[in-house]
Amino acid sequence: MSKFLILQLRPEAEAADEEFADFLEKGALSADRVIRVRLDREDLPQGLDLGALAGVIVGGGPGCVSDAPEDKTPIEARVEQAALSILPEICARDIPYLGCCYGLGVLVEHLGGRMGQGRYGEPVGGVDCTLTAEGLADPLLAGQPQAFRALVGHKEAVEDIPQGAVSLAGSLPCPVQMIRYKSNVYATQFHPEADGQSFVTRIRIYRNKGYFPPEEADALSEACRAEQVTVPPTILRNFITRYGG
Repeated sequence: MSKFLILQLRPEAEAADEEFADFLEKGALSADRVIRVRLDREDLPQGLDLGALAGVIVGGGPGCVSDAPEDKTPIEARVEQAALSILPEICARDIPYLGCCYGLGVLVEHLGGRMGQGRYGEPVGGVDCTLTAEGLADPLLAGQPQAFRALVGHKEAVEDIPQGAVSLAGSLPCPVQMIRYKSNVYATQFHPEADGQSFVTRIRIYRNKGYFPPEEADALSEACRAEQVTVPPTILRNFITRYGG
């Protein structure tokens, strides 16, 4: 049975390990069906055959593709280039792909759209999302309610959607929350793998990374614990089921 490639970009081991566990749990994936690569400390596997995979999932991270090159740490620059390096083949061959937060940024960057900071900011925590007409008709979103809650935490967002991509979901503060390119390449601004406890961990780890005023960490943690997020994990499971059999 084909495996899913999960690329992680978080240099913080605790955050990366919890994110990976969330992908397995929320996606109903067993570890033997996954190739896990932490790009902050290892290269992509030699001879990787993307076409032989069930699909590719790219997680989040503290970096931004819209940061100036001179402002990116060496690790941020390296993981970004590694993630970007597989996108020409993925997009050309329409290989199943699900980018989550940072995974959206690298996809938009590759396709010639624009990510930016400050224009479509959202507070860390839950947000109301709404499916577009294209989203309601998309097979990955079949049967989902038009409005749903999702967890977000980002410093950049889509400002210009790439040519050939369609918007599947949006929110009032951030109009592009999910896109599809061709038939099988997807990405979300929200985190389909996360729950409230995941965000509590990330709030603690990224307290001083510019996502929010540090003094708001405790209040944000309480708000995230109270969130009831059901649709985004279903989207992740639908991706795994549709392409993994």
